[in-house]
Amino acid sequence: MTMPAEARRGIRAAIALVAAVGMLGACTSSADDAPQDTSAACTAAPNGTPLTASPPPAQETERNLSTNPEIATGYRDGMVAVDVGEFAVSTANPVSTEAACEVLRDGGTAADALVVAQTVLGLVEPQSSGIGGGAFLMYFDAATGQVQAYDGRETAPAAATENYLRWISDTDRTEPLPNTRASGRSIGVPGVLRMLEDVHRSHGNTGWAQLFEPAVRLADDGIEISDRLAQSIADSAADLARDEAAAAYFLEPDGAPKTEGTVLTNPAMSKTLGAIASGGADAFYTGTVATAIVDAVGTASGGRTPGAMTVDDLAGYRATQRTPLCTPYRSYEICGMPNPSSGGIAVAATLGILENFDLAEYPPADVDSNGGVPAAHAVHLISEAERLAYADRDKYVADSDFVPLPGGSPDALLDDTYLKQRAALIDPDRSMGAAQPGDFGPVQVGTPPQVPEHGTSHISVADRYGNIAAMTTTVESAFGSFHMIDGFLLNNQLTDFATVPVGEDGMPVANRVEPGKRPRSSMSPTVVFERAPDGTRGDPVLVTGSPGGSVIIQFVVKTLVGMLDWGLDPQQAVSAVSFGAANTPVTGVGGEHPAIDGSDDGAHDPLVVALRERGHQVSVAPQSSGLSALWRADGGWVGGADPRREGVVMGEHG
Repeated sequence: MTMPAEARRGIRAAIALVAAVGMLGACTSSADDAPQDTSAACTAAPNGTPLTASPPPAQETERNLSTNPEIATGYRDGMVAVDVGEFAVSTANPVSTEAACEVLRDGGTAADALVVAQTVLGLVEPQSSGIGGGAFLMYFDAATGQVQAYDGRETAPAAATENYLRWISDTDRTEPLPNTRASGRSIGVPGVLRMLEDVHRSHGNTGWAQLFEPAVRLADDGIEISDRLAQSIADSAADLARDEAAAAYFLEPDGAPKTEGTVLTNPAMSKTLGAIASGGADAFYTGTVATAIVDAVGTASGGRTPGAMTVDDLAGYRATQRTPLCTPYRSYEICGMPNPSSGGIAVAATLGILENFDLAEYPPADVDSNGGVPAAHAVHLISEAERLAYADRDKYVADSDFVPLPGGSPDALLDDTYLKQRAALIDPDRSMGAAQPGDFGPVQVGTPPQVPEHGTSHISVADRYGNIAAMTTTVESAFGSFHMIDGFLLNNQLTDFATVPVGEDGMPVANRVEPGKRPRSSMSPTVVFERAPDGTRGDPVLVTGSPGGSVIIQFVVKTLVGMLDWGLDPQQAVSAVSFGAANTPVTGVGGEHPAIDGSDDGAHDPLVVALRERGHQVSVAPQSSGLSALWRADGGWVGGADPRREGVVMGEHG
């Protein structure tokens, strides 16, 4: 692999610094079956100094919540990259990371670790993901050399109409109550468990039932509410109070939110997980659990508008393998998730536009453990490229089983000549504000040709066998729909559909609601490979991804550019200032970062001032990413976890 010199120096410096200060999160076991001391296995020393989260300016609150589905809860200053050796895992919570790491230590595969991580995350980070939600997964199988894309996205019920989210009925044209998100209309048929079962069947090494033991034990013994979960409960207390089960679990009898350190036991979840452990995913999609889900979705209690999900919707759900989206960037190959995620296409389009600029000429200044200060010109170019990519994404990308992409594949949107033309639209000195989509004719309606298959919290895994997984998993917004059943929360994923089915031009909207359709997503699990001069794929070198709603695309682009163009180590790239734009005049610059002066709406910050001089409407609202990145170096892995959440990296050192 031809790796940037800055990257080599950054990795070596990070490893040396970590070793010097003793901040290694490591599993100490070897790969053989000999008895060994595992008393210190899969643990992580404190990494970074927590900084208190500052609330966004009042004028930014609504804008921030429209893009970030979870609240911002601070920043850990000075985190350093962790050398984790032969295998590695990073999740958004240390309890989940430790449980998944122990499976890897004991010979499990990346697929095994995903099952453990997801089931534990549903307990320790229920506001972000759980078995009542969905996920997208990129999986590299070392034995075959194949990259596979697994689609565990939720689906709309068979009875859903194009106005399902818009109004109660054609004769009662009022919004679902108490609002679309908290009504039964927002709940899609969950997909993550069926997907994980498929992945485990193909790639697992540890028995399915055994993988549920950590979460069952935690559900029985209890977990302590973390600071981030406590803040999330407080922020959503009024909505959680509408659901009897959610209120009983997250709130005190007087309605006050439960606080940090409170121990939550979840016998209902223990029972549910036990049934799935013994009966497989069918125990979730059929039988008593399925009936309980349908009853919860269809209830009108508390004045909520019921949804139309049936037991047949659940029994008929299938996860799907899709053709992975792999495109070149510099000397690398970037493999991301195809639609119905828009993430892979938007990331690839952004990078394809940026290939027309030498970003290495505009590295961040004063690079430290937090990634330094981005150059204003780099932020300008990247944000403009994202505006152009989002414009096409917004118009053309949806569930391709219902709405084909232009030309029937991503090729037209990612054509080199087309992206060069898009790059030429960028004024180096002035923001375009909002971009127009490319002209590929009207959005098509119908079923596209089927392409042969080759294969919000984020989990990054690399096992000892060379397998790699990047899985982004979600219940959509914080605490999903607030409906809780049998110990877990149900998603509000259908709110990712367009509420109004027809655009201002009178044409059908690609991402409108249709029966059985999967809503468009921005989730962008990504695996990066080195690329030989002849264009053939080499070894995997990077796995990354993030939660964060529609801003996920920007978070992932920032991380990829930071490592591949600027040579930042994985922790620096993840920690670095979050910036970027969707297709609006607003450019986000994360004010939670220590290098950004967010006071007075950023009026005194040099980067913010420079962008505003170029016509950007800059928001300094805190960003709520949950990035992780694992980088292959010297035969092992070096990792970074997002300082904006609770995540850690663990693995086996040596």
